[in-house]
Amino acid sequence: MNLKLKIWRQKDARDKGRMVDYNINNVSPDMSFLEMLDVLNEELNNKGEEPVAFDHDCREGICGMCSLFINGEAHGPDRGVTTCQLHMRKFKDGDTIYIEPFRAKAFPVIKDLVVDRSAFDRIQQAGGYISINTSGNTQDANAIPIKKHNADMAFDAATCIGCGACVASCKNASAMLFVSAKVSQLALLPQGRVEATERVLNMVAKMDEEGFGACTNTGACEVECPKGISLENIARMNREYLFASMK
Repeated sequence: MNLKLKIWRQKDARDKGRMVDYNINNVSPDMSFLEMLDVLNEELNNKGEEPVAFDHDCREGICGMCSLFINGEAHGPDRGVTTCQLHMRKFKDGDTIYIEPFRAKAFPVIKDLVVDRSAFDRIQQAGGYISINTSGNTQDANAIPIKKHNADMAFDAATCIGCGACVASCKNASAMLFVSAKVSQLALLPQGRVEATERVLNMVAKMDEEGFGACTNTGACEVECPKGISLENIARMNREYLFASMK
């Protein structure tokens, strides 16, 4: 395939940035989207030009680093996949592909397609953990009975990889789906109930402090989430927050 790429180029956080056109030829439909960018960067290097900066790590759909906004969609036109799992067979010969970083006030651009998503880390640090009793009188977690329905829902919430597709897809740049997944995976388990009140209050407060927008239940976050995190988690977090506020 021969493709025309329109890629966002930005030197640093202070630079205004702009879209730059690139032509790339002989792209195999079996390439992943990131492999296609690798080929482009190799060509730019050979020409003595600055390669396009983009985030990646595992390239297995696990780490969430490869977050790109492709043709107006987080992670591109496929569903249930991250950018590194997106293959060029989803595009046609002669297509023009727009590639941008995730856009949100809380995700400032570092360079080109790379954004700073450390706001998610700070939200997690605010309460996304449980305290462990190391006094010597500990209980084996496997010995604690948990309803299978609750365990399944907790596992589903725990599949969130923190890529930020929910934020990029939301018209308000809300992080509610991410935060609710992190709250839910612990709130549904007995080990997480001890600090449940402080957890939801602190994580929601940190989310607001970081500059994420409000949720208006549009549902774009669930549609674009590569792991299919359900909006039910937002409802659960709202209940947790209401009860915690009344204590």
